[in-house]
Amino acid sequence: MSRFSQGLVAAARSAKGITTGAPTAPVRTPWAEIHEAARRGTAVLAEAGVQPGSAVAILAGLPIDVAPAAQAVWLAGGSVTMLHQPTARTDLARYAAETLAVLTMIGARVAIVGEPFTSVAEMLSGSGFVAVTVDSMRVGETAAEPVHASEDATALLQLTSGSTATPKAVQITHRNLWANISAMSQAAELDPEREVMVSWLPLFHDMGMVGFLTLPMCRGIELVKATPADFLRSPLMWLELVSRYRGTVTAAPDFAYALAARVLPRAEGLDLTSLRFALDGAEPIDVSAARAFLSAGERFGLRPTAVVPAYGMAEATLGVSFHQWGTPLAIDVVDAAALEESDRAIPITADDAARAARGDGHQDETEAHEAPSDSEPAPPTNSVMLGESRPVRQFPLLGRPLPGIEVEVRTSDGTRCGDREVGTIMLRGESITERYVTVDGPTPTRGADGWLDTGDLGYLVDGVVVVCGRAKDVIIMGGRNIYPTDIERVAQTVPGVRAGNVAAVRVDAGARRETFAVIVESRSADEEAENARITAEVRAAVTSRIGVRPSLVVVVPAGSLPKTPSGKIRRSAAAALLAT
Repeated sequence: MSRFSQGLVAAARSAKGITTGAPTAPVRTPWAEIHEAARRGTAVLAEAGVQPGSAVAILAGLPIDVAPAAQAVWLAGGSVTMLHQPTARTDLARYAAETLAVLTMIGARVAIVGEPFTSVAEMLSGSGFVAVTVDSMRVGETAAEPVHASEDATALLQLTSGSTATPKAVQITHRNLWANISAMSQAAELDPEREVMVSWLPLFHDMGMVGFLTLPMCRGIELVKATPADFLRSPLMWLELVSRYRGTVTAAPDFAYALAARVLPRAEGLDLTSLRFALDGAEPIDVSAARAFLSAGERFGLRPTAVVPAYGMAEATLGVSFHQWGTPLAIDVVDAAALEESDRAIPITADDAARAARGDGHQDETEAHEAPSDSEPAPPTNSVMLGESRPVRQFPLLGRPLPGIEVEVRTSDGTRCGDREVGTIMLRGESITERYVTVDGPTPTRGADGWLDTGDLGYLVDGVVVVCGRAKDVIIMGGRNIYPTDIERVAQTVPGVRAGNVAAVRVDAGARRETFAVIVESRSADEEAENARITAEVRAAVTSRIGVRPSLVVVVPAGSLPKTPSGKIRRSAAAALLAT
């Protein structure tokens, strides 16, 4: 039996459990009960044809349904694929076609379906698949023994966050999963006896599924699990749960911390003194957003060291590096011109760095991501002007690699970069997966030398990881490497632009130098005068702050920009809007 399987069995002897249904109707279920339900579910799955090595898809919105269903698949020796969930805006006909494509790609014949998606069961059955409901697994009469699974058996097929029209999944083995869970637990110094993990993250995303369901379920850690819909209805709910259940560990994408900073001033009676580890990852981290969250939480006892910037990706199972918890945010302030023109992260003087850390200079004091109200303040930017002409960049230091993971930075010709030289981030280690599953069959994730090319640009500072952006998204103009996030954060300072809903994309200029377009969402997109104002002000702001002029600014209605299931803008898909 694999170490991961052994962990699931051992955690069933723990007194800890999972609380679901919070905040309105909380119910606590011990991990022992989850395990017993999983063993009954394993017997049901066996009757449906699931064998060791079978791929099983899960489509369920409630954590109390997903936990025993996923464990049942693992105890049966199968692999789990969490299907992306449809929303109110989803074209159901297209979703059905894409779901069937995913099931075909992973070779699944069985899918587990739970609320609120039980209507999908009929579609699956009509297409030749076996649909097993969560309810039928729960009432199984016999409990099966766990099947022996090797370390190299597939545990998860994690769908990537690209377009589901051309699906691809990362193949994560029991070995990968246990190695990464162990490394994250060590880096965060998780103590099963004292920790209370709190999360609303979606379970079809790796941070929610691996970090905030699988990890506590196989380590015997207390978990309070809400849903993304709960968070979107009331962002303050997240921190109310931390306060009520004395949460010690949580995690969220960067936008959530910016949004929390906005709603915290309206809160009363919270106690955040227990929260020691709030991981910030899954998207580019805005330094000012993290600071704003810490500042807003100070009156509720939030520790100044609580936010932990992190770097991770599905190809590494989840985590790659964590900032050292218990220490203040560490910010690298570098000369923007050297970064863009010579791929060097040259630190500015200590005095200037201190000014940037205090927020001195010309810096936007606005908020990140779209807020659930009519007012849409724009997010802060990691670009700062010291004086009138000295642009600098601020990057959070993302910590040293987790135990068992090696990180190198290389140039385009494969040469290893020195300290503070920008290049492509490469990974190697037991957590790093070996292959993708695609519609054309399996393909390797690593090169012949065993290293994974992440596609991210970054650098190392005394072994500490810094990420600058995605290589494929960088815009090259006049010998400068311009990162789309810089352009997008500036564009969002324009009134009327929906915060968190901007895309800067490269435009093929033919024989001329490369250029770019900026696509912004606005609720006033259909008003001619407002459209013209926003267009002009975005062009002026980007030209002034970034020093390059966009060839095109396009204002589109709210909800137009394509996003991944985790909420990140899909820039390559957004570029297609320019042709419409």
